[in-house]
Amino acid sequence: MITVRRVGVFSLAKIMGVLYALLGLIFGALATCFSLVGAMAAMPQLSEGSGDQLFGLLFGVGAIIFLPLFYGLMGFISGLLMAFLYNLVAGWIGGIELETA
Repeated sequence: MITVRRVGVFSLAKIMGVLYALLGLIFGALATCFSLVGAMAAMPQLSEGSGDQLFGLLFGVGAIIFLPLFYGLMGFISGLLMAFLYNLVAGWIGGIELETA
């Protein structure tokens, strides 16, 4: 049995940032697909030269770029905060016990 008494703050922040960026990429891809389907479905109802189609397409393309960046940044900040708080609390109560094989 080993006890994790301290976690590397930037190490956890980097890992969480990358994991959350991957989640953002998945959600961005889904948002892109839904916005493209919505733009295609709205085509017959829109008049020529309407900017609504363009907005739907730009939203879809923007989601695949913006969401991974936003999620990655939020994951990095959350990792910093959680590692700092873990180190603080583990100092008081002793950390997490892990059993290794």
